[in-house]
Amino acid sequence: MLLELAQWLAKDMRVFNVFNYITLRAVLACLTSLVISFVVGPAMIRKLTAYKIGQSVRDDGPQTHLIKAGTPTMGGALILVSIIVTTLLWADLENRFVWIVLLVTVGFGAVGWVDDYRKVVHRNPKGLSARAKLFWQSVIGISAACYIAFSSNLPAQTVFIVPFFKEVAYPLGVVGFLAMTYCVIVGTSNAVNLTDGLDGLAIMPTVMVGSALGIFAYVAGNAVFAKYLAFPYIPGAGELMVICAAIAGAGLAFLWFNAYPAEVFMGDVGALALGAALGTIAVIVRQEIVLFIMGGVFVIETLSVIIQVASFKMTGKRVFRMAPLHHHYELKGWKENQVVVRFWIITMMCVLVGLSTLKLR
Repeated sequence: MLLELAQWLAKDMRVFNVFNYITLRAVLACLTSLVISFVVGPAMIRKLTAYKIGQSVRDDGPQTHLIKAGTPTMGGALILVSIIVTTLLWADLENRFVWIVLLVTVGFGAVGWVDDYRKVVHRNPKGLSARAKLFWQSVIGISAACYIAFSSNLPAQTVFIVPFFKEVAYPLGVVGFLAMTYCVIVGTSNAVNLTDGLDGLAIMPTVMVGSALGIFAYVAGNAVFAKYLAFPYIPGAGELMVICAAIAGAGLAFLWFNAYPAEVFMGDVGALALGAALGTIAVIVRQEIVLFIMGGVFVIETLSVIIQVASFKMTGKRVFRMAPLHHHYELKGWKENQVVVRFWIITMMCVLVGLSTLKLR
């Protein structure tokens, strides 16, 4: 919206041509989403509190979590509003990649919103059933996969690119690409949701991974940089840097309210949407394995749940004291802040390893 206005003004005043630079608009997007969240956040928290939209806490979990009962949840709506408004303001709205990421984000956010609403308003502890949740996630994920595969004309879209190796890639075919895209989007969405169990635990890794993906998007969308770094050139992918910046800004502002002791929780409405956004961006810029590396915390949290469930069903014994993994360390005696900050540090190291693939190939 503002980009179109700047381009119109640039016809008479060349100074407005500066807004054609994606890097500048990404910085402005980050600041805009930050300001929106800071301004709207307190009012939203008051409304959620007034409507008694509070978090329920499991009795079988760490006892220190019992004091969190009643803390406002569904705060992820604040993140979504900031991202959507900011993207509409600063991104190129004629870019097809911008719209597919926005629609996937809103779609998964809607699924999360229904789940949260049933839990906290209708007092249904199960919320949206697992089958129904997976069904709607699958509908959105498969639709996005089909669009990317058949409408976007991505170079090397049927090739699975392996980082650290310049010429190592595996052909997937259309069916393989659709399956991989579905798994990445839905899997990342649920992985972020599983990680969102402690104050600030999920949002900061999301900010770091999203920011790094913005760099990959910029490289993939720049013909010169893509050729120099041996990346597939994807025209238009650079515009996703604006969305990544909006995610970073909205996430940092949300962390202000979500840091221990949290004033508000993200809920499924935020976690599912953010995870889906990261997965979609990673597929478009052809960096699925890099996402797997950078989102190491999301991966180990998900694996801990899978291992725990599989072990209990097959042997009747639990591998961890409690899953996801962050609860295991809490029950071992780690304080909540220790778990959160140490997982942040791990994420930072994983992101640095992922960024090293820009040159090490």
